[in-house]
Amino acid sequence: MTAKRTVLFLCTGNSCRSQMAEAITNARFPDWRAFSAGTHPAAIVHPMTIRVLEEIGIAHDGQPKAADAFRDREFDLVVTVCDDANEECPVWLGKGRRLHHSFPDPARALGTVERRLAAFRLVRDRISDSLPQILA
Repeated sequence: MTAKRTVLFLCTGNSCRSQMAEAITNARFPDWRAFSAGTHPAAIVHPMTIRVLEEIGIAHDGQPKAADAFRDREFDLVVTVCDDANEECPVWLGKGRRLHHSFPDPARALGTVERRLAAFRLVRDRISDSLPQILA
């Protein structure tokens, strides 16, 4: 049996984009084991993150984690998914090849609940569509 490759997704709050990338990778890419963290982690995963993942059949119970918690861990790949994290982590001090692939922050969407959910769905779908190339 071959060991799974590992990936760490980094963003600022670890409440939306990196959590989506972690959950989708773990649900749909059996050769990978994903983790996520933030440079300034939020207190909770954004409820709309959980909701839009459930809409595509992914149950996720992630908790925001600090990037520093993973410094001594080896990863095959470290992916920053927001520009702020990319700027704050220009050189990943942990082990692993580094890649940057930015997605808009759905938590910044304004308007009705439906309009905000649409922003979360759009980012979820962009992440899902990008993961095959990111993990290739």
